[in-house]
Amino acid sequence: MNLLYKSTRNAGRTATASEAILKGLAEDGGLFVPEYIPKLDVTMDELKGMTYQETAYAVMKQFLTDFTEEELKDCIAKAYDSKFDTEVIAPLVKVGDVYHLELFHGATIAFKDMALSILPHLLTTAARKNHVKNDIVILTATSGDTGKAALAGFADVPGTKIIVFYPKGGVSRVQELQMVTQKGDNTAVVAIHGNFDNAQSGVKALFEDKELEKELDAQGYQFSSANSINIGRLVPQVVYYVYAYAKLLENEEITSEEQINVTVPTGNFGNILAAYYAKQMGVPIAKLICASNENKVLFDFFRTGVYDRNREFVLTSSPSMDILISSNLERLIYTIAGQDAEKNADLMRQLNEKGSYEITEDMKKKLDDFEGGFATEEETAEAIRTTYAHTGYVMDTHTAVASYVCAQYRKNSDDGKKCLIASTASPYKFARSVMSAIDKKYAEWDEMDLIDELKSISNTEIPRAIEEIRNAEIRHNRECDADRMKDTVKEILGV
Repeated sequence: MNLLYKSTRNAGRTATASEAILKGLAEDGGLFVPEYIPKLDVTMDELKGMTYQETAYAVMKQFLTDFTEEELKDCIAKAYDSKFDTEVIAPLVKVGDVYHLELFHGATIAFKDMALSILPHLLTTAARKNHVKNDIVILTATSGDTGKAALAGFADVPGTKIIVFYPKGGVSRVQELQMVTQKGDNTAVVAIHGNFDNAQSGVKALFEDKELEKELDAQGYQFSSANSINIGRLVPQVVYYVYAYAKLLENEEITSEEQINVTVPTGNFGNILAAYYAKQMGVPIAKLICASNENKVLFDFFRTGVYDRNREFVLTSSPSMDILISSNLERLIYTIAGQDAEKNADLMRQLNEKGSYEITEDMKKKLDDFEGGFATEEETAEAIRTTYAHTGYVMDTHTAVASYVCAQYRKNSDDGKKCLIASTASPYKFARSVMSAIDKKYAEWDEMDLIDELKSISNTEIPRAIEEIRNAEIRHNRECDADRMKDTVKEILGV
């Protein structure tokens, strides 16, 4: 069976998996979604003996049905190799009485590597399958992690160029250094004067600009996306939730068919949506706990059914979650609207025009899988400090948001199910915030001295990604106003 993809805003148009990956965003501004969520065709007992690569094939072959076995296995082999610093790719670590799925052992020490290691290979394979002659221009907005992971994935990949926009002053120093020191003749990095939502809205507007599309085509270029709006980003993320459940089973931490809860630090909603898709595929997940920082637009949505971005934008110590427009939520809205593209398009129009929308009572009833929670800056720091004091385990700020929310959910409910936390970044990436949470004396320390101290107190090795930026040359220093993104792209491409 060939699984086709539809736009969340137009039920009439379909695309194959490879076409959806190539386009990134549908022509009408909608996101590509599979016509249905496929079921796993292997049992959990079979999965528990599989490597990460074998699990990836078992999951991804169900979604990417127009890729041959050889093509898909080749993409997987190239993605999940020695660029990860652990052989198992995504280790499971028991911390107290919860399980952390460490998704930060790739080239840029954040969970985005899990999908962005494979996306360039899926994209170039898709281009060949669809006889694309143009160079693919990857256009991406980042709140910190996607940018570097995409740059690392696409650097010097033939037939591609990549342009990353990030909010100036809105990412950590390590995140910024990782991007502005990126090598590769096909890479460009631009700091915009604005926040992540400005960058993301600007990128979406460029995708929807038909005049620009014609200009680019005339010069041999076409856009695609590495943001989590691309289905080629989302599908690989489903893999690690399937893998984690199988490993819990293999390690005899859970029994066959035992349900678990999953807590995910959430910004753009892609990571938790992948867990929702894993549940639809047959993984015994009970609650999906959506953890927000002080930009708690998703917490308020799950509580009230109203999505309202008209609020103060807060810069926090967990910058990858400093988001007020969670793009991937549209895929869930489309699903709970009964795949009604017209209804979804109307809600997205309201969001664009007045900054908010409210779902119906029927739609609210379909959100029972989800639970929302949030952590303040103080609560995030407290979670880092107390977890370290009790267990010796050091976690980053984003994972700490999830840890706090998970603990609050367990305390306030009578739900005693085992809990998996998506651990989304290395503490080394946010060393200042992490170390200051453990002890205020570190607040005045030099960034690189903090990294050495973190190594000492955590008994972990400094990741390659950090060592590489210590003395790296700054290669990208371009900046622009949020309303000049189109001109900047044309200038970079020489259009």
